[in-house]
Amino acid sequence: MGTVKLRVKSFFSQIGFTKRDVWDYLLILVGAAVQAAALRLFLVPAQLVSGGISGLAQLLNHYTGFPIGMMVLLGNIPLFILGWRHLGGPRFAIRTVLSILAFSAFTDLLTLFLPSAGVTDDLVLNTIYGGLLLGIGLGIVYRGRGTSGGSDILGRILNRRFGITISQAYLITDSLVVLGAGFVFGWTKALYGLVLIYVSGLAAEVALQGTNMIRSAMIVTTQTEAIAQAIMHDLERGVTILSGTGAYTGEPRNVIYCAVSRMEINRLKILVHDIDPKAFMVIGQAQEALGEGFSPLTSDDH
Repeated sequence: MGTVKLRVKSFFSQIGFTKRDVWDYLLILVGAAVQAAALRLFLVPAQLVSGGISGLAQLLNHYTGFPIGMMVLLGNIPLFILGWRHLGGPRFAIRTVLSILAFSAFTDLLTLFLPSAGVTDDLVLNTIYGGLLLGIGLGIVYRGRGTSGGSDILGRILNRRFGITISQAYLITDSLVVLGAGFVFGWTKALYGLVLIYVSGLAAEVALQGTNMIRSAMIVTTQTEAIAQAIMHDLERGVTILSGTGAYTGEPRNVIYCAVSRMEINRLKILVHDIDPKAFMVIGQAQEALGEGFSPLTSDDH
């Protein structure tokens, strides 16, 4: 068994693949299949457009009958060139080509297995479940460090370059396509399309980053040692003590910084109040916490 594992590892290393790369490609394939299923089960039957190249392909398909998957493939060529320049060259290319080919193929092949009328004719249900499934698929692709092409490439560039969240990036890059859908499918469905984009963006973020939001707290107090000890003992969380200076008084002040889970924030507020009711406390929402007490910091996170 050990010999087989060594041979497999040697094979992948010879062709330039690591174990992480293979896992990424599997995630991209699964994510592309989930996105295609969302398109065929909910979006196309309900004439809902999610934006991007696939949305344009839906509009053209309505008039020409040309396969949606094939049009997605052709429409991604110019955006692929843009992504090559801004998102990592060859490494970006492999993942993007794989996701585009897989999504295009699944989109057309699933017509052979899924009902053309979808699963429901309720517009609200199609919007909600189509958005959720589409976003989950995209989040899985992102976990594989890939992109689904199309406006996803533009969205990821905005996310990486300017720190814009995935949901905001989708609203920016896809709204024009949904506007076009208003002229083709009607404005009611176009408005539902905007809701679908927002839902899919939120679902993508949850699939990519999880639901365990972290809270960070900064506490200015005269009881620094007592509060720090209480946090470490009662909450079992690490604490960092920062040196600061009061701008008004000019006096030195210690600032306690710590990160806790969402469920622990109320316990932290009670703990601080009991020790120093006059303490000043700022609570913020952190996207993620890695390290002792939280998720381990590994190479998979990069």
